Parts: sequence; C-alpha cells; structure tokens
Amino acid sequence: MEKIEHAYKYVKTLELPPKPRKSWKTEVRIPYYSSVVTRTYIKEVLETWSEYFDGLKFACGTHKLLPKSVVREIIKMAHDYDVYVSTGGFVERVTVDGSKAVDAYFDECKDLGFDVIEISNGFVTSMTLEDKVAMVKKVRSIGLRPKPEITLMKGAGAGTHIVGYKTEMKPISEAIKEAKMHIRAGAKEIMMESEGITEDLPPEKWRTDIIKKLISEFGYGLWMFEAADPEVFKWYLKHIGKDVNLFIDHTQITEYNAWRLGYWGDRDIWKGQKFSYKH
Repeated sequence: MEKIEHAYKYVKTLELPPKPRKSWKTEVRIPYYSSVVTRTYIKEVLETWSEYFDGLKFACGTHKLLPKSVVREIIKMAHDYDVYVSTGGFVERVTVDGSKAVDAYFDECKDLGFDVIEISNGFVTSMTLEDKVAMVKKVRSIGLRPKPEITLMKGAGAGTHIVGYKTEMKPISEAIKEAKMHIRAGAKEIMMESEGITEDLPPEKWRTDIIKKLISEFGYGLWMFEAADPEVFKWYLKHIGKDVNLFIDHTQITEYNAWRLGYWGDRDIWKGQKFSYKH
C-alpha cells in the first residue's frame, strides 16, 4: 500500500506501527448483527479505514451463506489492503457432520484464501480439549494460522443472551490450562470470548479480575480480547494499554481509533493542560 498522508501533522497524537503488527492488532466483524451489506460497502470500508484494522472476520458462518465467488472476492479485497481474513468460529457447526467434514472444511478454507481459522466450542460442550488441540495442530499443518477461542461460559455463543440459553461459568484455572495446551500445540494467538466477562453485564459486574489474571499469566500479546461494546474497549484502552489486541464490530472502527490514538476521548486528554489563545 502507498504511504498515507494525514492532515494536521502539528496535532500531537499517537501513530500506529506499520503492518504486519504484533501488538495494536484489531480484528473487525464483517456485518452480521447489522443489516445486510454489499461487496461495495465492504470495499469502501477497506479503502477508507483499513490502515486502522488488521483482520476481517466472517462471523457465524456468513461465508457459508454467500456464494464461493463472493467469498473469494471479499478475501482478495482484504488482502489488497494488507488485511488478513478469519473464518470466525463456524467449525463448531461443522463438527456436527464429523471429523471428515472438519478436515474438508479446513482444506476448503485454504482454497478460498482464508488466513486464520478460528476454533471455538461455545455450544459444543461435548468437544474435548484434546479435540480442539488436535484441530490447532491440523490447521498449522496445512499452513494456516489457528486461532483457538477460549470461553469461560459453557453453552455460550452468538445470540445466547437473546435466545436465553442456560449457561455455566468455568473456573479460570480451566482457561489457563487450555491456553497452555494451545501454545504447546503451536498457537500464536488466542481469542478470548467476552460472554461471562463483560458482554451484556453492567460495568460493576465485569470480571476484570479474569482479564488481569490471564494477562499476568501470559502477557497480553497472546490474546485478542472481544470488546463487544464501546464501554468495553474504552476500559481496555485505559486500564490494559493502547496497544492491546481487540476484536470489535466494524461499526466501531472510528470511535475506537479516535480513543486509542488520542484524537478524542474522555477528560484525561486535557488533564493538566493549560490553554490560552494569544496574538
């Protein structure tokens, strides 16, 4: 990509490091909860904002809904703007059709041009940790990046809060054990599901202790935390770090980057500053 020039160079703000980034990474969701959008819409998002995000994620099997030709086209567009493409956690649904279907899914994802295969089991509580680790190894063996997703809430996934499924929280020790096994299997990045931690909870009930424990154990470069709402990503930016890796909705790109780069934000930007306009 050509070097991008921005206006107002005299305004002192942070700058993102160039891609590919090891920190400051942001992954955004292709429209799923919002209204249906076109290829033109996605292309214009990439043209306008792709310097501010690193990955594009097909959520909840949207790449199965679309024609293969359209999936290929979207992936190519993303690659043209130095944006990697992730499958989202659709493999969880594929497991219903057995191991051969899972292997065929991995191979087809590679053929379509995907870079990252997310491996989750929010609803499939019968999937063992050994199964997930085996999938991490398989994805690596075909030359793609596995991104296992860890959730502390059994029976959780997209729409759980709407449908009203009964869920159960797992102890933090299980998440730590799982992360260690994925790392040994070769995973370089792990997605942390927000349900049970911040999603659909008032701030006073957020399990920030879990977030801090995981970071204390592994550092935060390993993690991509899901930040489903602006209040959540603002907390990460203020309390974890501006270079934290987050997964957000594509509609939040503007506000998120205004906050993390110091273009705008809360009153702390002006803390200790004195202003006078003299001629």
